[in-house]
Amino acid sequence: MAHYAFIGYGNKVVKVIVGVDETVTQTDLDGTVVGGSSEAWEQFYQNQPQHQGLLCKRTSYNGTIRGKYAGVGDIYDPVADEFVTPVVEEPVGE
Repeated sequence: MAHYAFIGYGNKVVKVIVGVDETVTQTDLDGTVVGGSSEAWEQFYQNQPQHQGLLCKRTSYNGTIRGKYAGVGDIYDPVADEFVTPVVEEPVGE
């Protein structure tokens, strides 16, 4: 079982799904072979109509892929190729 994060405006994670392990391949009804790598599955999920306009990146519960498990509201840093928790600034005094 693998997990994939969908990234929208401002590089913010808007959705995380359970998907197919990156080593799995499958053949579609038209004979097209899909999968075999993280990148292939990212592209597959990204191209689905319900994910139009979103970037898809693999994430993992144990944090070994892209720094941490991506959660909704986290930020994807494309330079570091990792997910980060956004810093919430507390108001100073009132």
